[in-house]
Amino acid sequence: MEITLDKHSANQASIKIKLSEADYQPKVEAKLKDYARKANIKGFRPGKAPISMVKNMYGTSLLVEEINTLLGESLNNYIKEQTFKILGDPLPVAQNESQIDWKTQKDFDFEYKIGFVENISLPLDKIKATKYSIKVDDKLVNETLENLVSQYGNSTNPEVSEATDSIYGDLKCEAADFSKSLSLDLTKITKKLAGKFTGVSKDAVIEFEDKDIKKGQWEEAFGLDEEEASKMEGALTFTVKNINRTERAEMNQEFFDKIFGPGVVASEEEFIAKVKETLQGNYDRESKVFTEEELKKALTENAKIDLPEDFLKEWLLEANKGKVTQEDVDKEFPLYAKQLTWSLISNFLATENKIQAEHQDVLEKTKQMVREQFASSGLGSQMEDSMDMFVDNYLKGEEGQNYMNMLTSVQNDKVLSFVQDNIKLSEKEISIDEFKELLEK
Repeated sequence: MEITLDKHSANQASIKIKLSEADYQPKVEAKLKDYARKANIKGFRPGKAPISMVKNMYGTSLLVEEINTLLGESLNNYIKEQTFKILGDPLPVAQNESQIDWKTQKDFDFEYKIGFVENISLPLDKIKATKYSIKVDDKLVNETLENLVSQYGNSTNPEVSEATDSIYGDLKCEAADFSKSLSLDLTKITKKLAGKFTGVSKDAVIEFEDKDIKKGQWEEAFGLDEEEASKMEGALTFTVKNINRTERAEMNQEFFDKIFGPGVVASEEEFIAKVKETLQGNYDRESKVFTEEELKKALTENAKIDLPEDFLKEWLLEANKGKVTQEDVDKEFPLYAKQLTWSLISNFLATENKIQAEHQDVLEKTKQMVREQFASSGLGSQMEDSMDMFVDNYLKGEEGQNYMNMLTSVQNDKVLSFVQDNIKLSEKEISIDEFKELLEK
């Protein structure tokens, strides 16, 4: 057997395998003899058919089977010996089957295309990044409190509307022959237009024009989609069917329990402190995710990994044959490339620095995920007794794929933690408005 590597570029190559009769024939002969011992062929006693007849009947299929097995084993072993990292799976170069004579041919040539990366280099001491922390100020706390007392107050249906109400009714646009029943939030339109909807009762018809609506208000205030909003032009009418008002909730124990669960806080002071603590926890998670994405970007830029794009697109199309089109692959490839690049960097750093995700780490991370999911429903504290069952069921889900995904997530966490300890990392406290500006860049 002869195996050669022919590099076409820095990240694509061909592996050529040449088989001679001596490579496969002994195993083919052994299988033929085994078939002959077991064969039940009409006209002969079991195991007594001539070997020549068995060879004539099964020889070609056994030859093809043995060569395919030999090719697979040889290719895998050869790849394991290389220093580069194979991406995807080797793609066999199509051969014209009519050119292969399985009955008389002794030597066979096969070729596989491969994509790979090698020589990943990542000098962590030269990488700079910023770790952001978001400060929850009094303004944000007060805005959140205002939203909560407005959202959780009692709902009423007054006879006459006010500027903070929502009005349910029928919107009509004669020019577009359009009508739709919807709820209009008066706080999300201009004060001038809201004035037309203030002090009205059921069955009132309000007339206005499309120029009265500012950009984005069709979607935000009226709840129209982009296509519906594009039809709105000229004179419009809104027929009032109902008026909805939410009264401000009182700062009492019933309200505290509704937000955080029974008995978690017992006074207005504790409630405000808990709101601030919750907001800080939420923004800590958001800033952590943002910082980690910035770290990944910095690592990717410094690693300068050149992916074999043409090969990977061909492999993705072949691996998902019948499920995706070339257009699908081209569209989704940038996201795939980004994920693959980070995976290569994470695995490289983990290997180089002996970073390993342990089973106990997977269990703890899964428990935290389950706690967060139940906390949003107010059932967190009640689930602890059944936590092990929830975790076990989740990790066994998707035929074990959930476990592997969580294992990868734990490794990424450890790698990112290691990176932060070994690069030039500056810390910066920012406001929520500054954070929003960063997200928009």
